[in-house]
Amino acid sequence: MSAAALLAAGRALALDELVTLFDERDEAKADEVRAALAALAAEYEPRGIELVEVASGFRIQIRAAIAPPVSRLWQERPAKYSRALLETLALVAYRQPITRGEIEQIRGVSVNPNIVKTLLERNWIRVVGQRDVPGKPELLGTTREFLDYFGLKKLDDLPTLAQLKELEDLRVQLTLPGAEPILPAGEGAAAGEGEAAGESEAAGESEAAGEGEAAGEGAAQAESIGDSA
Repeated sequence: MSAAALLAAGRALALDELVTLFDERDEAKADEVRAALAALAAEYEPRGIELVEVASGFRIQIRAAIAPPVSRLWQERPAKYSRALLETLALVAYRQPITRGEIEQIRGVSVNPNIVKTLLERNWIRVVGQRDVPGKPELLGTTREFLDYFGLKKLDDLPTLAQLKELEDLRVQLTLPGAEPILPAGEGAAAGEGEAAGESEAAGESEAAGEGEAAGEGAAQAESIGDSA
């Protein structure tokens, strides 16, 4: 029943949600559901799909290795994100809570307002508070949706800084192909459109020279997807 529920839901389901599918809810039943999930994960081991636990619960998804050919089933073009957007997201993930001004200080360039807007609309980041300094700048942090999208259960699952030796490594880590197919139809296209206006190539090109080292340091971000995912 667990597999059927996960396939029908089309999203991650928490253990409590799976338990409520049964007539009685008790500790024994929860243990049985966990055992069933473990057996399901083992059954999927040699197959092209896998059972993973992310921030929102458990979900069934295709494996990263076969994502490219399978993604051809989706007619919409996958969203493509600029280097500047990925650097900004990485800084929020590893240094959260962080202000926009602090992001700009680390990267050495101003942050295009549309980049922050795109991340907020994508629900990958959110305002978690305000810094207690003049002006009360907003503090940014990542969301559960961010963890889910990148296949992470918690921020501690983020790649370590040692694994992020250069920007291209960061780009690979933040574009997990296995996560793409689980997006609801049309979501990728909508995100792409949201960025189109917001991440002008002019902004990306003007930052290209100075971003390399700053982004690498920014990728040092202490917590997230350190807390994170």
